[in-house]
This record gives sequence, structure tokens and C-alpha cells, in this order.
Amino acid sequence: MSKYLVIVESPSKSHTIEKYLGKDYTVTSSKGHIRDLATSGKDGLGIDQENHFKPNYKTAKGKGPTIKELKSAVKEADYVYLATDPDREGEAISWHLADTLGLDLNESNRIVFNEITKQAVLNALDHPRCIDMDLVKSQETRRVLDRIIGFKLSKLLQKKIKTKSAGRVQSVALRLIVEKEREIQAFKPEEYWEINADFVKDDITFSAKLENFKGKKLTLHTDEEATKVFDALDEEHFVVENVDASVKSRNSKPPFTTSTLQQTASSILKFGASRTMRIAQSLYEGVDIDHETVGLITYMRTDSVRLSDSFVNETKEYIKNEYGKEYIGSVKKAKNTENVQDAHEGIRPTSILRTPDSVKSYLSDEQYKLYKMIYARALASLMCASKYNSTAIALNNNDYIFKANGSVIVFDGYLKVYKDYEKVKDEALPKLNKDEVLESEDIEKSQHFTKPPARYSEASLIKSLEEHGIGRPSTYATIIETITKRNYVRSVKRLFEPTESGFKTNDFLVKWFDDLINVNYTASMEKQLDVIAEGHETYEHVIGDFVDMIYPLIDKTDIEAPDPEMVVVGTCPECGGDLVERDGKYGKFIACSNYPTCRYIQKEEKESEDTSTGEMCPKCGKPLVKKKGRFGEFIACSGYPSCKYIKPNENSEYPKPTDEICPNCGSPVVIKKGRYGEFKACSNYPKCKTIIK
Repeated sequence: MSKYLVIVESPSKSHTIEKYLGKDYTVTSSKGHIRDLATSGKDGLGIDQENHFKPNYKTAKGKGPTIKELKSAVKEADYVYLATDPDREGEAISWHLADTLGLDLNESNRIVFNEITKQAVLNALDHPRCIDMDLVKSQETRRVLDRIIGFKLSKLLQKKIKTKSAGRVQSVALRLIVEKEREIQAFKPEEYWEINADFVKDDITFSAKLENFKGKKLTLHTDEEATKVFDALDEEHFVVENVDASVKSRNSKPPFTTSTLQQTASSILKFGASRTMRIAQSLYEGVDIDHETVGLITYMRTDSVRLSDSFVNETKEYIKNEYGKEYIGSVKKAKNTENVQDAHEGIRPTSILRTPDSVKSYLSDEQYKLYKMIYARALASLMCASKYNSTAIALNNNDYIFKANGSVIVFDGYLKVYKDYEKVKDEALPKLNKDEVLESEDIEKSQHFTKPPARYSEASLIKSLEEHGIGRPSTYATIIETITKRNYVRSVKRLFEPTESGFKTNDFLVKWFDDLINVNYTASMEKQLDVIAEGHETYEHVIGDFVDMIYPLIDKTDIEAPDPEMVVVGTCPECGGDLVERDGKYGKFIACSNYPTCRYIQKEEKESEDTSTGEMCPKCGKPLVKKKGRFGEFIACSGYPSCKYIKPNENSEYPKPTDEICPNCGSPVVIKKGRYGEFKACSNYPKCKTIIK
């Protein structure tokens, strides 16, 4: 009998942690949520709307055996620790476990660790706390909000426009994509012209672009305007008007958050958000290395860039030893902390000493690529800035000013480890002096057109959601997955394009629920969830305000929004009602308009595959028709089965007709030729495989 029981979320994590603890510990898993909102009560929402919106929970599908096993394990243990994930969702799972398993909610049995390493787990066991009910209430609020919208609004959509679903956050993401597409559709390209001059000096080739005329920015709209300027230039007389040389710095980026990890993995590694999170989860939960299971990265659902003091100190020492003390930089701070929960660290390796190459043989190809990028980003974040010589040159040609810019790295700094993930290119300019005269190799005018805004990629959509304060680190991948699965958007060259269904759904929501499905309201709701988590707001108040807002909107829309028009195509043979076209799972079909009172569905009449030949049967005088068989088309009597005549194939004597019929299916028996000679068989092969001896 184990003295202590530790419950985590995933089985793979339980195996890792159990290896860190002694024989007195048993580690098991809940395999995620064990309970969910029921679908009982008014509108199937699973909440008691007359009793402060109290949620009604039921055992999650398939979790009965898991709960039974957990209860048995709890009975055998002296003490139980709840070690679910260190976020809002994980806190809620711990509460559901405690409530279901009969654990004392006032007991300090909740342990939290940001990384799965022996030191982190043992440290968490030394500092248990009570379940944070404010976090639990925040998650519960989010779940109920999503249920109300998911059930009430989706049902209305299905009734009014026959689309699939709406969601508190997914519908706003769809709106962003649709609005971007409308910008693209409305965009009208404008013509403009550029003039560039090419030069060579000291074997260095460079180009300068026309920027202004007599101190004013110059824009050329037509070929005529460009030609006029072009003709006014002297290709042999470009005077160096100004040379501005300076040393500039480029700082490294902070360690990854969930959002920036997904964006960078999408852009650099071409990994989708869901794939990135799946790989990151496996790196977090642990990899077997030299007979030891080790969590390689910290928790991957975070919006913080904070790093622990121990990691910072270890990494600075590593940088000094590997690259020299001149490469040591400072700790990065978040620029915008308004929506940052900062519950745990940014995403980093659990040890900077565990280099990507040292663990490569233990990882899959995709694990290695993601780990290498996470490692490089965290290491680079604590390295100093790169330095480069920057040069800006202005060239005067008859008061037309051409400009050229160049830069050359003089100290790589953090790029020593991060150059694979950041585009850096030296663009050298020759040494030039003021008033020096240059002769151009070539002057060229070129036509261009302004381009429409780009569609959202996964990376840019996630960035936009984050900037607007929509969703949380754990939801970005799910949002994208949902709107794609619902067929509201499709990916075209890795860019999101709304489908007809997406346009239709968004336009309905914008028309009737603009106050609800918009960026500002959704962001404010996210803030309210954070305020609940901080203990400054209540579940009942937030849900009550939301219900007071959305229910009247739904009732108003249900009355005022027109129902979809039904195309009447006939009269129901069973009840006399109208037969109408309906949309079904497999396309359009015709059914009675009085459903469900009348359930008549018109069966689709299949067109006959037989086509007339214009010939008559020599046996009975009925028309001969073309039929399809195993060996292609053949000609037979349309009077089958009364007449079993089959016309011999002009190009082949097989199959030969007979006067016999198949004893099993009643089709004509024919003579065929096989590898061993002639034989009699059913003409209905392969449906009937009868061979006549």
C-alpha cells in the first residue's frame, strides 16, 4: 500500500514523475477532465437558471472506469496530492477531482510545478497549497459562457441560416478573417513608378532609389511623370550630398510565449498551431534519455516571458564559458503586461546544459526541430545585442535625391545562436565622401501597383488575436482548428480564406449580434475572467449580466430574422402538405414541409443506365438496349427477364448467350472464355459469382 498518491493529468506525465519519487509514492492520472457540464435543465445548458446559474456536472464520456480506479487508489493512500497542469484549466480539474473523490477542499493538497524535473517536483511537494477557488470559478465562468453561446446561438444559426455553430471566441476570429477578405475584395490597385540608379565602386555594387525632389517626397503615378523625371537626370553626375555612418544595435527577443512559439513555428518550421502544441506537450511531459525520463521544456501554455533566477544564473554562466563574457546580455522584460497572467515562466529548456545536439538521438525529427528553436530563443534572450555599422547615403542629381542604405554586422552577439531563425544579411556600401561625384552604370524606371492587404496566416491570425486580447494561450490552436473543421475558412497556400458558409455565418452574426461578437466585447470578457481569477469579481454577477444581454438579443433575432426560404417543388403524397427542398448532411433532398408531423422524404429516382440502340430484339420484337456488365457494354433485350436475348458482340464472340437462367439470381447464363477454355457463368458477375457446371 502506497503512503502517498499523486494525481496528474496525463499518463505519460505520471510515468515520468513516478521515477522521481520514492517507493512511498504512487502516481496516476485523470487523463484530462473527469467531469463536464451536463446537458440537462432549461435549453439543455446544464445550469440551474433559477438558482444563481449553478452548474450541473456529469461524468465525462468514457471516464467512469477512470473515476472508479481513482476512488480505489484514494482509499488505499494515506494522503493525496493533486498535481494537474499549472493553469486555470488544470486548477478546475483538481477541483473536480477533489469534489468527486471526496477530498477536503480546505486541505493543502494542491501542488504546482512549471517543469517536469526531479528538483521541480520535489520542491512542489515541499510547498503544497489549497485549491485556488478563484481560478476554478474563472474557468467555470468561461465554460458556462461558452456553453450558453454554443447552444443558444448555434441553435439559432441552424434555424435561420442552416450553418453549424457559433462560439464566443471562434466567431470573432472568423470576423477578423472575413473583414480582411472584404478589404481585399474592395481594394483597387493604384499605379506608381520607381526610378533606381545602379553604381559600382571599389568592386562593390549598390543601388539607390529616387526619394524626393527639392526636399519634398516624390511620388510618380504615371509613365508620363516617370519619363519626365527620367529625362531630367544626368547619368554621369550623381553628387554625394550626405553620408551618415553610425553603429547600431539589434536586441534579442524574449523567450517564447505560447503565442510567439506558435507564430514562429508556423513561419520558420511550417508547423500548424495544433501540431506545435502537440510536440511541445511531449517535450514538456518527458523524454527517455539514458535510462532517465526528463521533461525538456517548461510548461508550454503561458503568456509570460519571465525566467527563473536559477535558469538565468545557469545560462549566464554557460554563455560566459561557451562564448565569452562579452556575449552576456540582460534579462528581457515584457513590453505589454496588460493581459499577461504571469502565472509561470516563459517557454524555455529545463536546463541550458541539455543542448539540442546532446539529445538529438532521443528525439523525433519534429521534436528536435522544435526543441532546438525553443533552446536557441531562450539562450539568445540572455545574450547581448548584435552590433552593425549602418550607412545611409544621399545622392543629388539635378535636385533629385536618391538614397541608399547599407549595414554590416561587426559583432554577432545573440545571432551567434539565433541566426537560423532571424533573417540577417550584410549589405555593404563603398566608402564615399561628401561632394564626391559618381557615374551610374544604369538608370531604370519601373512600373508597380499597390498590393491589397495580405490574408491572415496562422501566425498573423494568432498575433492579431493576442494583440486584441482575444483568447488565451491554451485556446489559439483550438480556435483555428474549430473554424477550419466547421468549414468556415479554408487554407489556400497557408493563408485563410472564408468559405461561402463563413461569409454567411459572419454576416448574420454581425447584423444581429454586433454588440456581442466583436473584438472589444470579447476582449473585455477575457479581462473579466482574469478579474474573477484574482478574486475581485463573481461568477454569478458575470453570468447574470451576460444572460441579461444575450437572451433578449436571441429572442429578438428569433422573431425578426427571416427563416430560410423553402423552395416548394410539389405536394406530399402522404399528408397533402408542400414538398420542399431541404439541406442535409449529404446535400439537398426533398421532404414534407410538415416535418416532424409528417416524415415523408422523396426517394431519388435513379436514371436508367440502359440506353436505346434503335434495334429490335429478333426473338420478341422489343427494343434492344445497351447495358453495362463486367466486360463493358453489351446489347440485350429490354424485355428481360421475359426475354433473355443478348446480342453477340461484333468484336468478340464472348460472352455467348444461352437459354438458361442463373439458379441463384435469375439473370441470364452466358458462355465465357477463361484460361482453361469455355465455361458457363452468370451474366450478373461480380454481384453473382455462380458458375454452371
